[in-house]
Amino acid sequence: MMDPVPHDLSRLLATYGYWVVLVFVMIESTGVPFPGETALLAAAIYAGTTGHLNIALVVVAAAAGAIIGDNFGYWIGSEGGYRLLHRYGRYVRLDDRKLKLGFYLFRRHGGKVVFFGRFVSILRTWAAFLAGTNHMPWRRFFAFNAAGGITWAAIYGAGGFLLGDTFQRLEGTYRLVTGVLVVAAFVVLVLFLRKNEKRLEEQAERELPGPLEDYLGRRRGDRGHEPTETTP
Repeated sequence: MMDPVPHDLSRLLATYGYWVVLVFVMIESTGVPFPGETALLAAAIYAGTTGHLNIALVVVAAAAGAIIGDNFGYWIGSEGGYRLLHRYGRYVRLDDRKLKLGFYLFRRHGGKVVFFGRFVSILRTWAAFLAGTNHMPWRRFFAFNAAGGITWAAIYGAGGFLLGDTFQRLEGTYRLVTGVLVVAAFVVLVLFLRKNEKRLEEQAERELPGPLEDYLGRRRGDRGHEPTETTP
């Protein structure tokens, strides 16, 4: 029978245990393409098939790695993401009005992106950086980030532990279906934005009058002009 846990990961888990899960997930969450989710699944299956790891501690390690890594990714985005887009965005047709629109939309719906992004591979890597780039208030980011990280770690950890390699096979199908849904949602979003771009830009300007830098500068001070996000 084929070993459901890759040999290299199995050896790492046997040697370093929960630290493998924490570090792998943390690196992925900072914005670096890395097999964090694979490490979580492998550790959960390893715990279920060998009993050498405690599944509760595997989930705790994964959730901690997700929260720590995402906060580091958020910090990178908040310190340099906007300046990078402001300087080079014109090369990809991102002028100040479009940057303000992105800022406005992320403030309205950023919590959903952060929470549900934990379950989508590309967003799992970049959602925290985008939240920081758009200066999503840290307390709000942390709440959705922690909720998403804990939920994701619990679902994947329990699935891997209880179902073993069956869950791993199903997870491949899940990724395919999720990928198709994400692409479809992205296409719908692009079409919607193109059709309503002018109206949304005007709405963003009404709620955020003046230079966008004024609102970014308040992220550590006055929050009085921040739009309220709708809770999912």
